[in-house]
Amino acid sequence: MVVFVVNEKKKVVVVNTDGACRGNPGPGGWGAILEWGDVKKELYGAEPHTTNNRMELLAVISALTELHCSSKVILRSDSNYVLQGISKWIENWKKNGWKSSNKKPIKNQDLWIALDKQVQRHDVDWQWVKGHSGDPGNERADALANIGIDTYLKEVSA
Repeated sequence: MVVFVVNEKKKVVVVNTDGACRGNPGPGGWGAILEWGDVKKELYGAEPHTTNNRMELLAVISALTELHCSSKVILRSDSNYVLQGISKWIENWKKNGWKSSNKKPIKNQDLWIALDKQVQRHDVDWQWVKGHSGDPGNERADALANIGIDTYLKEVSA
């Protein structure tokens, strides 16, 4: 088992994440790849009844949680929902008691709170990558998300 204990003075952790859902809602999976120098770790998981946005968030949260100390992170995602949420919307949501501009509770509040907690631990450079465009990190994260779904579906049908 690879444990990610990173000395931020040495290197930057590059993280690629993706979420997938078969039906929206439906069974969903998430995948993440953490790379630090020559060290690489792949993660994936699934939920039985979820949405693509929840899986995108869970991929990022799971990757950042895997880092056992404060780190410099380049986080690459194809999710505008995650990237805009964390860079543009979250501060107002917090000021407004986790309500949107139209005073409705925000969707996925539990995951946004968990992500906000993880982001406080790290120095994250958020980068958008076009999904399904041949980017190796994004393609592998997508494959891991689908492995998560396939693994879950195999377990429940056994």
